[in-house]
Amino acid sequence: MKLASKTALVTGVTGQDGAYLAKFLLEKGYKVFGLHARRSSDTLWRLRELSIESDLVLLDGDLTDLSALIRVMEKSSATEVYNLGAQSFVGTSWDQPVLTANVTGIGALNMLEAIRAVNPRARFYQASTSEMFGMIQESMQSETTPFYPRSPYGVAKLYAHWMTINYRESYGLHASNGILFNHESPLRGIEFVTRKVTDAVARIKLGRQKSLRLGNIDAQRDWGFAGDYVKAMWLMLQQDIADDYVVATGKTTTVRDMCRIAFSYAGLNYEKHVIIDPRFYRKTEVDILLGNPAKAREKLGWVAETDLETLIKMMVDADLARVIKE
Repeated sequence: MKLASKTALVTGVTGQDGAYLAKFLLEKGYKVFGLHARRSSDTLWRLRELSIESDLVLLDGDLTDLSALIRVMEKSSATEVYNLGAQSFVGTSWDQPVLTANVTGIGALNMLEAIRAVNPRARFYQASTSEMFGMIQESMQSETTPFYPRSPYGVAKLYAHWMTINYRESYGLHASNGILFNHESPLRGIEFVTRKVTDAVARIKLGRQKSLRLGNIDAQRDWGFAGDYVKAMWLMLQQDIADDYVVATGKTTTVRDMCRIAFSYAGLNYEKHVIIDPRFYRKTEVDILLGNPAKAREKLGWVAETDLETLIKMMVDADLARVIKE
């Protein structure tokens, strides 16, 4: 099959990862269809930021509606399906556990069923998450580390993860899981801690606000750049045999140090502006996540290219530019 004949369907195309992946695939010569769930007033701003809004085809549909997914598979004739759609904010999953289960968990099953019904030869990527490790069972998490999710989001993602494996083994689908550790960018939602920090840095620097309230700033995460990570998704679907891969940098940093980097870049001292607020602590905390990307490096030839300091500076610059325009 020639590369130009490939067609991709991306669920969650209006999210951070979906937008970067769509851009990546378009540059590879794919025809890209995006599943568009109309749940808010402006969902397309990320596509506009990357100047690709007019380059892909948006199809209305929702992961909770199997009939819609079947129609989308028929309309797109997709040869590759990337399931990035989810209720993806961990904090919200405690307030909306049923919605999270239906969209994040059952939604993946619906997509698998639509593929099985319309085109079982289509290759499938499921966006799994390091949150499935939760209460870590090993200091560095790999594909063989036992899971222990600590949030409704993590539990829903684990269901989707295992259903992907089950459909691969039961029906012979080319279905792979990417267990992605935290990945950020200027397109990250404002509710996520990295973007919350960089947006606050911009506002404090420009005199729009004075302080930033955060929860557990000693939590440690393995942070990478979303633009790097979407390449790993694509590489998984180019393999002859479907498999599961951890995608991470292999380095961990505290929220505190991430704040220091961001504030320092803007000439500020984070200790003068960050306020610890117990309201932002999780009901069950995940203290540290650290991924082992050895398998992705060895089998996919993938490595994270953007270090955390470069990433955070990129995000601060983007938020400074945004806030100035407000």
